[in-house]
Amino acid sequence: MKIIGIGKNYVNNKSEIAALKTGSQLIFIKAESTLVTDNKDIVFPKITNQLIYEVELVAKIGKTGKDISETEAASYISEIGVGIDYTAKDVLGASRENKGPWALAKGFDGASPVNGFKPVSNFTNINDINFSLKINDKEVQNGNTSNMIYNFAEIITYVSQYMTLQPGDLIFTGTPATGAGENIKGDHLQAFVEGELLLDFKLI
Repeated sequence: MKIIGIGKNYVNNKSEIAALKTGSQLIFIKAESTLVTDNKDIVFPKITNQLIYEVELVAKIGKTGKDISETEAASYISEIGVGIDYTAKDVLGASRENKGPWALAKGFDGASPVNGFKPVSNFTNINDINFSLKINDKEVQNGNTSNMIYNFAEIITYVSQYMTLQPGDLIFTGTPATGAGENIKGDHLQAFVEGELLLDFKLI
C-alpha cells in the first residue's frame, strides 16, 4: 500500500484559497513502515533532533482507480481517520542543501501514526470536518476541511493522474495553516475529529 501526503494545503481564511489554487499540488510518498496504529506509543527517532508534528485527516482508499474524475472521486474514499505527519526537519534541511528528496526526512519508522478510521458515510459533509490536536493537554492545532486549498476530491483526481490508487492506500490531506511545531521525548499527543478523541499516544 501507498502513503501519500499533500503539503501546504490549508489556509486560515477561505478568501485566500482562489489565489493559491494553481492546479499544481505538492505531493510526496511515505513508506508503509512509517505507520504506527492502535495508539501505540512511539520511540522518539534517534535520527533527528528536530521532530516536527502536523495533525492531518487521512483518507483511506476503498477501490482501485486511475484518472478519476472529480465528480467520482469522493466515492473512492472508504474511511476517514486522523494522523500525524512527522518530519525530521534537520534531516530535511540537510537534504535540501544538496537539492535532495524528502524520503529520509518523512520516511523513518514511526513517522505516520494513524487511528480512528470511520466509514466516510459517518460524515455528513467531508468538506466541513473539524479536527484538532492537543499536546500535553494543550490545544496546539485546530482546523476544518473547508479551509483546504485542494479538497478530498481534487487531491484524488490529481494523484490518480500519476499513479493508480488501490484499496488500503492512505492519503494525508494536509495540516491546518498554523500550529505545527516541534515534539520532544515524553510528549503526549491527542488528536480529535468532531470533538471525539481518536488518536492518543506518547513519544517515549
